[in-house]
Amino acid sequence: MIDHFKLRKLFEEFYTSNKHVEVPPIPLVPKDDPTTLFTGSGMQQLVPYLLGEIHPLGTRLYDIQRCFRSQDIDDIGDNRHTLLFEMVGNWSLGDYFKTEQLTWIFGFLVNTLHLDPNKLYVTAFVGEDGLPQDADSIEIWKKEFAKVGIKADIGNHIYLYDATKNWWSRAGVPAKMPAGEPGGPDSEIFFEFTQVEHDAKFGEKCHPNCDCGRFLEICNSVFMQYKKMPDGSFEPLPKQNVDFGGGFERFIMAMENNSDMFETSLYTPIIKEIEKITGLSYSDEKNKPAMRIIADHLKASVFLIKDGVLPSNKEQGYVLRRLLRRLTVKLRKLLGKLPSPEEVALISTQVLKMYEGVYFNVEEDIKLVSPIIKDEIKKFSASLEKGLKEIEKIEKIDGKIAFDLYQSYGMPVEISRELFLEKGQEIDSKTFLEAFAKHRGLSRSASAGKFKGGLADQSEQTIKYHTATHLLHQVLFDVLGKDIRQEGSNITGERLRFDFYHTQKPTEEELKKVSGIINEKIAKALPVEFKIIPKQEAEKLGAKSFFREKYPDMVKVYFIGDYSKEFCGGPHVKNTSEIGSFTIMKCEKIGNNLFRIYAK
Repeated sequence: MIDHFKLRKLFEEFYTSNKHVEVPPIPLVPKDDPTTLFTGSGMQQLVPYLLGEIHPLGTRLYDIQRCFRSQDIDDIGDNRHTLLFEMVGNWSLGDYFKTEQLTWIFGFLVNTLHLDPNKLYVTAFVGEDGLPQDADSIEIWKKEFAKVGIKADIGNHIYLYDATKNWWSRAGVPAKMPAGEPGGPDSEIFFEFTQVEHDAKFGEKCHPNCDCGRFLEICNSVFMQYKKMPDGSFEPLPKQNVDFGGGFERFIMAMENNSDMFETSLYTPIIKEIEKITGLSYSDEKNKPAMRIIADHLKASVFLIKDGVLPSNKEQGYVLRRLLRRLTVKLRKLLGKLPSPEEVALISTQVLKMYEGVYFNVEEDIKLVSPIIKDEIKKFSASLEKGLKEIEKIEKIDGKIAFDLYQSYGMPVEISRELFLEKGQEIDSKTFLEAFAKHRGLSRSASAGKFKGGLADQSEQTIKYHTATHLLHQVLFDVLGKDIRQEGSNITGERLRFDFYHTQKPTEEELKKVSGIINEKIAKALPVEFKIIPKQEAEKLGAKSFFREKYPDMVKVYFIGDYSKEFCGGPHVKNTSEIGSFTIMKCEKIGNNLFRIYAK
């Protein structure tokens, strides 16, 4: 039996033996990407290098990255979607291409993980918009299947699809790509659960991309092969890249031949704890959706807390609060009464135990995770019963009433929407957001962005603010002392936010001094440059780092004149004069020895 510990080791050994170097995973809240709330894929930190930058670790890379996708929340409750997941990935930056990639991944699945090749199906790009069929991948797949005694052909283990299924670019399908944009075909691998009967409501014949549940996509190889030209045609890229992503949990599903992720070894300890607390069985179909939501949301919450997220009404903190409150509502539905904060914390302990030594130290992290979960459940429980009673009285819901429920009882609109859907009513999101915006003094579009989980687009202003955080980090160190430690940052087009550890709150005088020094450095027009150097050398130079991140042996360090040195991936301004000016608007306490600065 290959458990998740063994799978990690096998993946690492396989790609190391094929001369790949590990890219350390980044936190769930990315430090250097102001455009997104969470790390949503393994390739997120690789994008600049897939687009042409030189990676300090070379041209063959791999990683195992924890990811979080809040936009998938409406899918949670089925048997295969989760908010928190891990992705295995490997990349070729102008090195090998299709033959090596497809041969290696097929060999890994069949020979290393011992998946039955008769249950593996692959897809390829059919060709459209003047782009040819991906004949190379088709021929490679025929040879790979032949090695295991399967005579594969189009329609038999090999299926062709259009660009909506088998093409990748940042803009989407070829027709939507702007001139200069790179893209290319991809080739997916699916696992067949032969015990799942095809449902005819999804079509007469079952196939890999059928939604009936018989097939599960477990991994995908993207071949960045073309560049779109101004006349709409496509030319081969001079340097072609491979971007591979596999679902860690989906590999486990395939190895355990179980089409329900929540019945696999990655979820059964959590489900059993939920069964124990509720006295109900997961095998009862009516309990499955709620138990899946509880297990998923609690697992995701534990990972978010470990990566520095605290419940709040803003950005990542709002998402965490929403998860903890939604799972509380689901537990109440199963129990017939409010769960105790201790019961919820007890379930979370199973998450810590499952990933002991990989992401958690149970003895230490239980002291961090449990109090935060207990406190949030306790806060919400006090108003939940009142809110639910109020909901029972409401005959017709609208956006304004939903906002009142949020404002008065802390009921996230998504939970209200779910409860009213059970009564056959829908909430008008537009009216809710208008009420929310009016209360917060925000534009409706800004508040909509928050509830969708989006942030400002990367722009000149966000790049200026990002560079300013480097100066802020160093100046805080100089003014407040050497115990300063960055805990996170968040940047929009309107302001920057910088979280840090310090033994006491900075005084007004100290904050004025910090602003003054930063503006002095801006006025000096200090050059901003980077070097790729060994990590040990960077540490000897005194380069600052974000303690939650693991860094590779070769690192990119940004220098601001001879004043600031920091591990960072970018992007930045070319010299500090481009920042303009710097003003600290607010400094507040957000936790034990944790403080947050807002500046613009």
